[in-house]
Amino acid sequence: MEKKLESFRRLLDIMDELREKCPWDREQTNGSLRNLTLEEAYELAEAITENDSEEIKKELGDLLLHIVFYAKIASEEKQFDIGDVIDSLCEKLIFRHPHVFGNVDVKNDPENVKKNWEEIKQHECTRSVLAGVPVSLPALIKANRVQEKVRAVGFDWDVPEQIWDKVNEELNELEQEIKKGDHEEIEKEFGDLLFSVVNAARLYGIDPENALERTNRKFIKRFNYLEEHTIKKGRLLKEMTLDEMNSIWEKAKEFDT
Repeated sequence: MEKKLESFRRLLDIMDELREKCPWDREQTNGSLRNLTLEEAYELAEAITENDSEEIKKELGDLLLHIVFYAKIASEEKQFDIGDVIDSLCEKLIFRHPHVFGNVDVKNDPENVKKNWEEIKQHECTRSVLAGVPVSLPALIKANRVQEKVRAVGFDWDVPEQIWDKVNEELNELEQEIKKGDHEEIEKEFGDLLFSVVNAARLYGIDPENALERTNRKFIKRFNYLEEHTIKKGRLLKEMTLDEMNSIWEKAKEFDT
């Protein structure tokens, strides 16, 4: 433990020195760091998807630097410091886990823990159940998070199988709007369909973001195979027929992992 604390002290000392002596670090603000922080979060997500422990370690370090950086800026402006950030987090974790630090029984079930967590957050303030969902979240992640939030307070399907009627209903409505040709209405119905599919994924314990990313990577791998084998034949994709491309595409499926 002492070694870990010493490592953290070293980081804080380095941050102090950078803020004082480095021209770039000295001029940074919360606003200038924001997009960089988002980039670091996505790089961490990429490393997690790749299950690359070395990269995960590096990207966690980059995110930790940003946390320390924001806290340093706040301390200079007499708002709070890193100690306040940590203390606030500790207090919140203890308060929101009465089944660990108190005498509340939520059974040995992660879903019950999640529901209890949302109930506690509701009692903390009078905000809406959905107030804690960041506006800037990507739409797919936001849809899943919104659905998780409302589920925690009981607003959900009784059984997962019920969702398929909704998915089919939204698909039929989309098909009807496509026939009418109203672009704005088509977009609305596409949104409704996607939202219901995200709901279906959640109900069956699938993270829709991870599922879609797996398909993205699979498609990219197959398309790279298609391009590679086309180049070997001295041809361009745009010169090939769809049947010719599909023939190579089917071979690419053999290398899916």
